[in-house]
Amino acid sequence: QVQLVESGGGLVQAGGSLRLSCAASGRTFSRDARGWFRQAPGKEREFVTVISWSGGSTSYADSVKGRFTISRDNSKNTVYLQMNSLKPEDTAVYYCAARRFGFGAVAADFESWGQGTQVTVSS
Repeated sequence: QVQLVESGGGLVQAGGSLRLSCAASGRTFSRDARGWFRQAPGKEREFVTVISWSGGSTSYADSVKGRFTISRDNSKNTVYLQMNSLKPEDTAVYYCAARRFGFGAVAADFESWGQGTQVTVSS
């Protein structure tokens, strides 16, 4: 079982930036794809972005394209989410997730999840 721990959330003004981190421990697999999802109050959990194990492939939700960037450092078992030009609608709990096989945006295909980190963007 992979343990994922997110950090870096907080309160930021609209237009600001935050960088989230997702550190993995336990039975880690450097070939796992990692994704970020988010859930706002009263809404369903939604896909944000995913990165392949090599870092060579990424995919983003339309709502964050051009503003968010996912990256990974396999030597540290850590994935990052750089969030720029933040908007109030980006306010949510952000979850990191890992999947051993495949590459995609479906939450049900990810086997391991972190506990989430709160991101709040004020207007």
